[in-house]
Amino acid sequence: MSAQAHASALPGIAEIQQLAVADMAQVNSLIRRRLDSDVVLIQQISEHIVAAGGKRLRPLLAVLAARALGYGGGDHHQLAAIIEFIHTSTLLHDDVVDESDLRRGRKTANALWGNAPSVLVGDFLYSRSFQLMVELDSMPIMRVLADTTNQIAEGEVLQLLHVHNPDTDEAAYLRVIERKTAVLFAAATRLGALVAGADAPVQQAMHDYGLNLGLAFQIADDVLDYTADAQTLGKNLGDDLAEGKATLPVIHALAHADATLRERLATIIREGDSQALPEVVAAIHASGGLEYSQRTAARYARAAEACLDGLADNPWTAALRGLARYAIERNH
Repeated sequence: MSAQAHASALPGIAEIQQLAVADMAQVNSLIRRRLDSDVVLIQQISEHIVAAGGKRLRPLLAVLAARALGYGGGDHHQLAAIIEFIHTSTLLHDDVVDESDLRRGRKTANALWGNAPSVLVGDFLYSRSFQLMVELDSMPIMRVLADTTNQIAEGEVLQLLHVHNPDTDEAAYLRVIERKTAVLFAAATRLGALVAGADAPVQQAMHDYGLNLGLAFQIADDVLDYTADAQTLGKNLGDDLAEGKATLPVIHALAHADATLRERLATIIREGDSQALPEVVAAIHASGGLEYSQRTAARYARAAEACLDGLADNPWTAALRGLARYAIERNH
């Protein structure tokens, strides 16, 4: 059945979470067990970031993909935990690089314990994910995750090269968010297909679904940085600007500004001047940057849904469609 035929009946995020509640309870239990370390500081920092919760979207994707393809075993729980450990390690490292002090409405680990412990515990979580990976004893799984983690590292460095750079264009921005965000979404859904024993074309379709979903999700996230309120968003509004990140709404504003405004916006980005947030928001609104970014995110979300058209029609597939819709309709 087509994505359009499902549109009116797609489950919302609460229904999706309820569908996967038993699986995610197993995943969360595994995560907590495997966080265990006799080094107290590792326990404290790991517990802090895992207890913050978040949407657990990436491990949820691995669960939904496996179930949508009829998987009835238990290895998808371990895959989901691996994905979450990789994601969490990148958050710890990101917050240090970005000098962030707020995430998911709570103080970041680096704000509470300092940069060095945060980086080192990020390394612990990263290496723990590889221990979990090896336990599954599957070379195809290890290959996907090795390639993915390498691309994420490339994305981090690429983003660093574009910080405080007003000449960052849309193509460069998309290259960064593909590696930093979308490839882990793609790994989650591909691995769900792989563990379910799906053939190569279905694995590729699930990979493409995850990649497009990740792009939609990140672009929508970058829109929220200029439209949400800090309490709902769980981080400081204008953080991207303070960090000198030219995200899609700003890139669009720069491309459509006159010479005077363009130079002013360029100066703001070079200096990471968060005090100039109202000016930047005004320029984004004047250029239609929010609407353009929302349309771009919606295009990727539709592309994600289209990748599911060959799958069996079941509640798990409907949940994957629902997530594509949720990615662009959420407010945090």
